[in-house]
Amino acid sequence: MGLSLSSSLRIGLLSAAAGTAAGFSFGAAAASGVRRTASTGLRPASLAAQSSAAAVSFKDAGLCKKLDVPADLLEKVDVFIFDCDGVIWKGDSLIDKVPAVLAMLRAAGKKVFFVTNNSTKSRKGYLGKFKSLGLEETQPEEIFSSSFAAAAYLEQTKFKESGKKVYIIGEVGIEEELDMIGVPWIGGGSDAGKKIALKSGYALPHDSDVGAVIVGFDREINYHKIQYAQLCINENPGCEFIATNLDAVTHLTDAQEWAGNGAMAGAIKGCTGREPTLVGKPSPLMIDYMVEKFGIERGRICMVGDRLDTDILFGQNNGLLSCLTLSGVTTEEKLLSPENEIKPDFYVDSIADFL
Repeated sequence: MGLSLSSSLRIGLLSAAAGTAAGFSFGAAAASGVRRTASTGLRPASLAAQSSAAAVSFKDAGLCKKLDVPADLLEKVDVFIFDCDGVIWKGDSLIDKVPAVLAMLRAAGKKVFFVTNNSTKSRKGYLGKFKSLGLEETQPEEIFSSSFAAAAYLEQTKFKESGKKVYIIGEVGIEEELDMIGVPWIGGGSDAGKKIALKSGYALPHDSDVGAVIVGFDREINYHKIQYAQLCINENPGCEFIATNLDAVTHLTDAQEWAGNGAMAGAIKGCTGREPTLVGKPSPLMIDYMVEKFGIERGRICMVGDRLDTDILFGQNNGLLSCLTLSGVTTEEKLLSPENEIKPDFYVDSIADFL
């Protein structure tokens, strides 16, 4: 889908510092524009142009260039958008040298944003995680989660004016973001542990006023939630099916990959026969907002992520540079395999290679 958030979009947020409602604003410093300051020791412009052409030719030839000279990328980028799981952290463990990389980029005048498909936390909740991992410089306006994207989509489509409510399969992140925009909801955590007593003639009642079902990652998904969502989508006229993301796996711990929201959304797709409206990566909704809000040139933005089918595709579909990091779910073997058709502009072992 090709959504573009209008300049009138304003979503109330909880202030990270005071815990009070505040307008969706990035502040005067960010609004003043993005500086294009080159970091110290970069190669001359002529060599930068040659390296840029080389990167393009590599990509056109169906090859991937491993970043061995950081300036090859840093010279061409004003804004870095980082995925979180597998790039900044794994589970609750910070990936090596991330603080130094972020400090270096900020010192070089680069803007930094974090875009995650994980909907379990709101923007305020993610800010708490960044701080707990020692990333104290992170600002709330730098964080974009798919739970926020779901609320932004409802705001754009004027869902609140319909007088309908949302049924949530998901966790507290979606609940908090809908509270911020005043959209009523049911389900979510309150339906955890619910069971259906199947017996002759029993029909599960559902709310006919549900006008949208939002499916996000849910560690307490159950048959009651799946059936309730199915009834709302199939039986309530005009009820929309919205997915925060379709990620196959995610990082709940640093020990292994865990089933992602693709499993939750897939269950609802399977019983309704409907394809969801996707609001997280690789949907353009969040990048459209950033570009409009800041007036950023798309060609000067780099998407850095660990997934080919979400992060790198998100970059390619939206006219951005892209860099794959091998610190998450994608292996170098998969990246370079003849079967893979999604090629980043660069790839690195981890973002520590930016130093």
